[in-house]
Amino acid sequence: MIFLKKAPFLKLIIPFIAGIILQSAFSFTPGFLLLFIGTAILIILLFPYLSIQERFSLHPWVGLVILFLMTATGSVSFYLNDIRNDKNWFAKHYPAYSTVMARIDEPISEKERSFRAIATVTGLEGQGSQINTKGKMIIYFKKDSALKDLDVGIRIICRKLLQPISNSGNPGGFDYQRYALSRAISHQVYLAPGEFLLLPANNRNSFKAWLFQIRKKLIGIIRRFIPGEKEQGFASAILIGYKDDLDKQVLQSYANTGVIHILAISGLHLGIIYGLLVLLLKPLFRFKRSNWIRAILIILVLWIFCLLAGGAASVTRSAVMFSCIVLGETLNRKASIYNTLAFSAFLLLCYNPFWLWEAGFQLSYAAVLSIVIFSRPVYQLFFIRNKILDFFWKLSVVSFSAQILTLPLCIFHFHQIPVYFLVSNIIAVPLAGFILTSGIWLFAIAPFSMLAIPSGKIISFFIRLMNAWIERVEALPFAVWKGLEINLMQTLLLFLFAGGTGYWLLSKNKKGLALALGAVFSFTVIRAQSFFLHATQKKIIVYNVPQYSAIDFLSGNQYRFVGDSSFRTKNLSLNAYIQPCRNLNRVGRPVAGIPFNSNGCLQFYGKKVLIMNTPGNYRSARKKERIDLIIVSKNTISDIYTILRNFEIGMVVFDSSTPYRKLNAWKKACDSLQVHYHSVPEKGAFVMNLN
Repeated sequence: MIFLKKAPFLKLIIPFIAGIILQSAFSFTPGFLLLFIGTAILIILLFPYLSIQERFSLHPWVGLVILFLMTATGSVSFYLNDIRNDKNWFAKHYPAYSTVMARIDEPISEKERSFRAIATVTGLEGQGSQINTKGKMIIYFKKDSALKDLDVGIRIICRKLLQPISNSGNPGGFDYQRYALSRAISHQVYLAPGEFLLLPANNRNSFKAWLFQIRKKLIGIIRRFIPGEKEQGFASAILIGYKDDLDKQVLQSYANTGVIHILAISGLHLGIIYGLLVLLLKPLFRFKRSNWIRAILIILVLWIFCLLAGGAASVTRSAVMFSCIVLGETLNRKASIYNTLAFSAFLLLCYNPFWLWEAGFQLSYAAVLSIVIFSRPVYQLFFIRNKILDFFWKLSVVSFSAQILTLPLCIFHFHQIPVYFLVSNIIAVPLAGFILTSGIWLFAIAPFSMLAIPSGKIISFFIRLMNAWIERVEALPFAVWKGLEINLMQTLLLFLFAGGTGYWLLSKNKKGLALALGAVFSFTVIRAQSFFLHATQKKIIVYNVPQYSAIDFLSGNQYRFVGDSSFRTKNLSLNAYIQPCRNLNRVGRPVAGIPFNSNGCLQFYGKKVLIMNTPGNYRSARKKERIDLIIVSKNTISDIYTILRNFEIGMVVFDSSTPYRKLNAWKKACDSLQVHYHSVPEKGAFVMNLN
């Protein structure tokens, strides 16, 4: 109770988060939420007018009403931030108004086959009128050298049909639709030359344009003075959060060794900048009247850096938290770090409740909480007199403490554990601090080439040194433990185990030990049940991989893959489309392919499957042969009516390699002959459970 009194926002943030989750799951109507909130407020307002005896007896119930009020507030926050609930959302008037008018909001990024831009749909035109709208979409431009330098604020007019952003539907896949909605993005379109019209910028956000201009200049400084493409991409990522130039192999190496937080601008970076600002503004500490000037300067610089870094959840969270710390120091109030974290989370979730599901947001808070809770007791386990050894011990303690609460989230989201995270962080964290400080120094001296050139070479050397260290650690045996899978309940049980253990160690209370042991027992039971169920599974999964055919036949913890050879040899998007499903189903061992007969049929646990992936004569050798599942790939059917009439068919599945121009005709044929079908490009992956 004493702890909660020091951190009152902890009591409020939990029901607030519960309200966000409930609204996401059940989509309560505005009328219901307003009625609920109005009733709760009325009860709270009438409470002081009760007699002393009534207030005393009803006091716990009023506290419960306040918790329900915070829950409803979380639901309202989610409702208001969901662009789909805005009456001016462009999708509510599209395609009745078919001409789309949009404005590019961010600098375009170059992809392998296109340029990608995020644009705000400012209006729609049609039916002889024009309306103003809200919402965003992603535009993919066919590669054209004339479009490479498209500026922020440029307006676009097009009439091509917009496609709603949807998930692949592959089991265990990333929820890209919700991620896009967190940024108010709901549609996408691919534009070739001649399918759109460009207009000059109009009503440009001058502040946003100024930020992008500064960011562009800083990237220019990095490319001018830091030698090496890999080093330039790394410097752009660590200094201003620009990752378009970051080498993919370098990014994977940092993820595999547990130091990916160095490349994701967050508390580490803002902490270094905060320390530099405190050092530079130290003379102002002597004058009490200058406290507010110092606080405003620090907060202003932190937020400008946050905006230059793209305003990601991790850096925004850090900026909010440091702002609270600075304001608290200015007011001579030292608030509880738990209360500060809860307050910053409350502000961020009010601004964008969708951040609750972002891995970066969750990992940021888990890491800070873990360091605050566990770093001191772990550090006190050993006393080291040597200052140098003590410095490295402190770094190890911070890295180890941060992993305690982030480990369950890493397994849940990324299905892997970097085994040597302590070894990699000992060198990487100090080097990252030096590179960040040196990079800020480089920006300051950029006008003086005589100083900037050697400084850039020094930064490049230390970046190469750190990359070499990370690659060396990654090359160690068993550097990454991959293929791990836990569900939400198991993740929560791991948190309970960590929390119970921490409570037991810090307060020597046996209740903490009992909680930890109970969590471990429950975790073991659930995990054992999961292993048993997956050891006996029998499934056929047709994946949704755009323009490719990919099928898995699962038998226990083994799988047989049937699909495009180019997909298999080039490993195209394996991690994004297929591997999450294999992790979810706990399969890891590939076995030899399944034998086909002359008609392309195969038998799998009593089910006859026909995979039509090559042109051929698919005619039944006998009258009305029974086929339980037909999987149609590519443009292999000339006359689908003949095939459907020649077989007794249980289900037809059209995979993602089927051409759209023929898919509709094939679907109509199935409808006319009353054959059940599943369109993978439209409905997501197809799963047939044979247990």
